Amino acid sequence: MSAERERIDPLRDEIRRHDRLYYVDAQPEISDLQYDHLMQDLMALEAAHPEWIVADSPTRRLGDAPVSELEQVPHRLPMLSIDNTYSEDEVRAYAQRVGKLVDTPLHWAVELKIDGVAVSLIYEEGQLVRALTRGNGQVGDDITHNIRTVRDVPLRLATEAPRVLEVRGEVYMTNGDLTLLNQRQQAKGEEPYRNTRNVTAGTVRLLDSRIAAERRLRVFCHGLGYVEDRSWPTYVQFLKGLRKMGLPVTPLVKSLKTIDAALSYCQELIELIPELDFEVDGIVLKVDQISLRDQLGLTSKSPRWLIAYKFEKYEAITQLNAIRVQVGKTGTVTPVAELAPVELAGTTVSRASLHNADEIERKDVRVGDTVVVEKAGKIIPHIVRVEKHLREGRPRKFAFPTKCPECDAELVKDEGGVYIRCPNPECPAQIKERLRYFASRNAMDIEGLGDKLVDQLVECGMVRTCGDLYGLTVEQVASLERMGTASATNLINGIESSKPRGLDRVLNALSIRHVGTTVARLIAEHFGSMEDLQTASLEEIAAIDEVGPIIASSVYGYLQSCYGESTVAVLKQAGVDLSTNKSAAEDGAAVLAGKVLVVTGTLIDFTRDEIQDLIRQHGGRAASSVSKNTDYLVAGEKAGSKLAKAQQLGVAVLSEDDFRRLLNP
Repeated sequence: MSAERERIDPLRDEIRRHDRLYYVDAQPEISDLQYDHLMQDLMALEAAHPEWIVADSPTRRLGDAPVSELEQVPHRLPMLSIDNTYSEDEVRAYAQRVGKLVDTPLHWAVELKIDGVAVSLIYEEGQLVRALTRGNGQVGDDITHNIRTVRDVPLRLATEAPRVLEVRGEVYMTNGDLTLLNQRQQAKGEEPYRNTRNVTAGTVRLLDSRIAAERRLRVFCHGLGYVEDRSWPTYVQFLKGLRKMGLPVTPLVKSLKTIDAALSYCQELIELIPELDFEVDGIVLKVDQISLRDQLGLTSKSPRWLIAYKFEKYEAITQLNAIRVQVGKTGTVTPVAELAPVELAGTTVSRASLHNADEIERKDVRVGDTVVVEKAGKIIPHIVRVEKHLREGRPRKFAFPTKCPECDAELVKDEGGVYIRCPNPECPAQIKERLRYFASRNAMDIEGLGDKLVDQLVECGMVRTCGDLYGLTVEQVASLERMGTASATNLINGIESSKPRGLDRVLNALSIRHVGTTVARLIAEHFGSMEDLQTASLEEIAAIDEVGPIIASSVYGYLQSCYGESTVAVLKQAGVDLSTNKSAAEDGAAVLAGKVLVVTGTLIDFTRDEIQDLIRQHGGRAASSVSKNTDYLVAGEKAGSKLAKAQQLGVAVLSEDDFRRLLNP
């Protein structure tokens, strides 16, 4: 055998390995130039010896002659649509509904809903044999010639797989690649594409795969079609199996044991969405246990074992006038885009988050650029991409500061992370942001402590920590600009009335990294008092369900630090309640012990969080949907279907005043 013949198969295997490292593992070992050299060597060998070419060679991704038309092929299993909702309450109601259909507690796999084009990838004996669009759900178009050009998709699986494996997924294009494509469109004098989904939908149906190869499409796998010898007990394990085979799977998927934990993780994902380079139009919640799917079955149009939690997306084009940086309550230095005002979802937007220095670099955002701004659901407006084909001249790259703009401390980057922080806990900007959060409704809810008053209290040196608030006097506050005796008295009364809020509200209010309302409540309920929490080990905190090592490390580090110890000591000395009143609920003496309450409509005197906290504090359970097990429905204004269902089932309906009287007869 010749040296060339001996070299060609190992060369193909090496290229396949680098494809997997780059597209699946996101851990490339070589540069693009080195990869191109390997590919050129393989192309030269195959050109010299066409008889050595194989169907799954990496060179087959470059595109072949156009097909005459797209063949329509029936799906072995229908590709059904997903039921969706835009309401968290409806997600809870859905989970409660399907939970009654099985005897086993449901676990929930939570994943991003990629805004692309559905695809079915069919492998036989480990080889890609066909790729189909969804079509009408029963029959799809054969787009194998175009999907073979997608470098994410292995033409041959890396490890042993079922004899027949059908994987469902989403074809998409990154925003970065759309930017490059539009630059090429402009150079050719052609119209730019507006968004990634439209380009993807058109590209997968092209007859000429050589054009598809130029457009750098990608794929995320997220579903199970027809499979022989299925062996995965859970969906998350199925995804791990696909990764071992070399298939790219939807990132950031997590399995949670309760719907509350799943919805909490949904919010974490929503906060991450602006930093992703691909479009997302919702979150999908799936029953993780694959064995329960057949038991749950289908509705007339969709499976019962999953639901999409979606949000409306709005997009506009405007100009970036400047980039500023601001310091947050945990020291994170965040770049903010100052925009030419533009209408977006019914409001005028003039600022948008740029998240971090890496995002500015990745998107190549520069002052003067024309940018696409997006708002999805409750997400703060963010810049999706730069329209580089409209860039004029050569604007300078943004230079991220090396020192804190507020206190001049040297900035540091998170180890292994992307955020740049001011490490000085005495930084005036951090102090102000921590105080604002401490006084907010979800935290200690201190009425009268607004942004301008916080600025004055910090700048005149009266307040340096949240504990200092409890030492303020009416005379001190009245001496400040625009503050009289009456306003000062109201503030001091508001500070005093915040003392009994309890441990969970205090933990949330302290601005400990990774600790929000849900985590604060879990920790407070577990330990019961700040004293017990302070003496707990790192391992004991991490052992709490849904807390884990990262959050535990943050809480433990804060409480053991000089700053944390002194802050807690001042709060304790001031008489702030640092305990959780669990005894009444635990011994059954609480007014609402064992009762299930649902809240609906617009409330006047309570926020939804406040009234649900009161329900829990008095021993009750705050549920999201009305059923025969509901004891009371608390109904505000514009109460809709829940009120009608409660009346139908004979559930007692309470006004806000009725609820107060129930707690305090």
